[in-house]
Amino acid sequence: MVRPHTGIRATTLVLTGLVVLVLAWLVMRWVEGSGATMPDPGWVGAAAMLFLGGGVLIAGWQVRKFRDGAPLPSMSALRAARTLVLGQAAALTGAALTGWYAAIVLVLLPDADVESQRSRIWPFALHVAVAVALAVAGLVVQHWCRVRPRDEGADDEMDHLNGHVEDR
Repeated sequence: MVRPHTGIRATTLVLTGLVVLVLAWLVMRWVEGSGATMPDPGWVGAAAMLFLGGGVLIAGWQVRKFRDGAPLPSMSALRAARTLVLGQAAALTGAALTGWYAAIVLVLLPDADVESQRSRIWPFALHVAVAVALAVAGLVVQHWCRVRPRDEGADDEMDHLNGHVEDR
């Protein structure tokens, strides 16, 4: 029996975040060891992730309303499929960015007793939280874009109408 494609799973996102975390931690340790400092993340990155997450949620909500029977003349199957892919991309991007920013926090954490370093950790920690929110928004949109399975009786009826009834 062929299992239907279920989309991106939370375990995939966790693994993605962990792989990026390990690789980024190694790179950031090397950068810090060479005497360079990491630039502060700035607020534009967090704002961009929030904006993207909000846009993905709005697009997904429209697909959900259409799927549930609301008449939306601007909605098409292609637009719904694109929204699904956008949600999945947002989930993967959020997972990867979570790993990236978490690695930076881990590199800075040993010096958290120094006030200047502690003040650098908080913006990166905020970026971790926003990246997690982006990944969650992507998973929610993927769920909203899922087509509900038809009843078995409806399938049998459609097969009968199409002349595909098997001899039993």
